[in-house]
Amino acid sequence: YIIFDDADFELAVDQALNGGYFHAGQVCSAGSRILVHNDIKDKFEKALIDRVSKIKLGNGFDQDTEMGPVISTAHRDKIEGYMEVAKKDGATIAIGGKRPEREDLQAGLFFEPTVITDCDTSMRIVQEEVFGPVVTVEGFADEEEAIRLANDSIYGLAGAIFTKDIGKAQRVANKLKLGTVWINDFHPYFAQAPWGGYKQSGIGRERS
Repeated sequence: YIIFDDADFELAVDQALNGGYFHAGQVCSAGSRILVHNDIKDKFEKALIDRVSKIKLGNGFDQDTEMGPVISTAHRDKIEGYMEVAKKDGATIAIGGKRPEREDLQAGLFFEPTVITDCDTSMRIVQEEVFGPVVTVEGFADEEEAIRLANDSIYGLAGAIFTKDIGKAQRVANKLKLGTVWINDFHPYFAQAPWGGYKQSGIGRERS
């Protein structure tokens, strides 16, 4: 995600929640990396953490459940390992980062929805695909830095831009090395549209 300071703030928070945690983040195009303009970064982090704290974990057959378990014990162990890596690299686990303590969840492969702050692009937690309910938040100063940070990755499947300035959105989208770029939305799919990634995402495409 690239969230500019002129974005519809509530929409951006809603879509960050949607993109980061549906299917417990086990989606190739999950919005696991969030870039936020420095002027609204603190406000955004606070709002996102508040919303994440209210996500209800549970059985997927329960209508009240908002997030289910991860796929296997080995995968949960891998996610836990990334938490240790993040802390060692100097990032802050602002919420989550562990197995839930609720007694009724102990038999399942649950992992708390997680927000990691104080990140920079060099960190493994930012550069590698965790494939779990984990999002990282980084700040940026201007349009050029947002583009540079977004493209500083071996992956390039999908992303989203949040701004009320459609000209800026189109300008930035054209400079992102991503197969799909959504504007003021995340994860709408259309059967008529192509789907593919750049760099190490998907099956690639020519000259990417």
